[in-house]
Amino acid sequence: MMKNKIKDFFILGIDRNVYSLSFNSFLTDISREMIYPLLPLFLNVVLGAGTAFVGLVEGVAESTSSILNLVSGWLSDKIRKRKTLMIWGYGLSAVTRPLIAIATAGWHILIVRFVEKVGKGIRVPPRDALISESCDAQHRGKAFGIHRALDNTGSILGPLFAYYLLILLNNNYRGLFWIASIPAFLALGILTFFVSEKDEPAAAPEKQAAKPRLNLKQFDRKFQLFLGATLIFELANSSNAFLLLRVKDMGLSLELVPIIYLFSNIFRTFGSLPGGALSDSLGRRNLLAIGWLVYGLTYFGFAFGASIPAAWFLFGVYGLFHGMTEAVKKALVADLVPADLRGSAYGVHSFISKLAKLPASLILGIAWQTHSAVLAFSIGAVLAIGAGCFLLVFIPADTKRVRP
Repeated sequence: MMKNKIKDFFILGIDRNVYSLSFNSFLTDISREMIYPLLPLFLNVVLGAGTAFVGLVEGVAESTSSILNLVSGWLSDKIRKRKTLMIWGYGLSAVTRPLIAIATAGWHILIVRFVEKVGKGIRVPPRDALISESCDAQHRGKAFGIHRALDNTGSILGPLFAYYLLILLNNNYRGLFWIASIPAFLALGILTFFVSEKDEPAAAPEKQAAKPRLNLKQFDRKFQLFLGATLIFELANSSNAFLLLRVKDMGLSLELVPIIYLFSNIFRTFGSLPGGALSDSLGRRNLLAIGWLVYGLTYFGFAFGASIPAAWFLFGVYGLFHGMTEAVKKALVADLVPADLRGSAYGVHSFISKLAKLPASLILGIAWQTHSAVLAFSIGAVLAIGAGCFLLVFIPADTKRVRP
């Protein structure tokens, strides 16, 4: 009886595309997380690049990804070839893995990271749009929860594989990078052979489907308000590096800093599927608002916490929050826009989220440096709680009439 219920939970309302794309992300994240935690060390120690150049590499990479999210989302709506764009995106990312292994200068890595982020910028909006089209509307949260759970699992396994492989390879970075290419190309194979395009959504009888445009006017007021709430929240969502610095000040030893980050990622993975599934019944807006409010309280904890047990508790809650809200945000985007504009909507949402990362980190960093950690994290807490309240006030709680 229980076995049948579990089987029904994972099958009802979920297309094969969802599982294929989930395993695709799982393998891609294993590959990426085997490489990128080590890339700053490879640049600095092996290739002799300075810390300023390391910052340049990451800055160029993130800027590239955010801009291309806009273009890719719009293009996927216009040409209705989501899988084609994803193959280009995942293909570009896959070919960068062996290129890192043969790099001999810092500027090689700069170019490779640029290409890798071009690939990511191309693939993410059409992927999210295809997931939303590959499940029943009432199971959309569950579908994104499955995807995020496997994606986050890859993020956990990647660093663990890298740790043990470095021991076996006697710290041979290049050998590790070659091995990391394998799951990337396996992911590309899954996408090529097991993912299918969905039929173009039919236009409503009274009007033709709107032509996608690169502006916000094509979206209704509810989605625009949701983007406003997202912007407020993302201004509170600064770099995880600050949290790691904070727990060091709370007394955590340096050798445990990577462990507490892994600890947080485990909770993040565990929260992904339940969060997405709960949003199908409790309502996306409600669950997301609660998550943002909890995030704000967690930041207040980082502001005033002063013990090692508090550090572990806060990182666990922080990870659980991320896991429970990632899928909900993606499902809510699909609920608020028509099917023919979902690629554009995911592109805009991703662009705004990433655009706010730089000012968010600058606000916290400057407040911490010029005043105190208490003030810095309190600012983030107030912004996150404000975003949650904004969501509750301005976004209607309509959980029944989600868009098909």
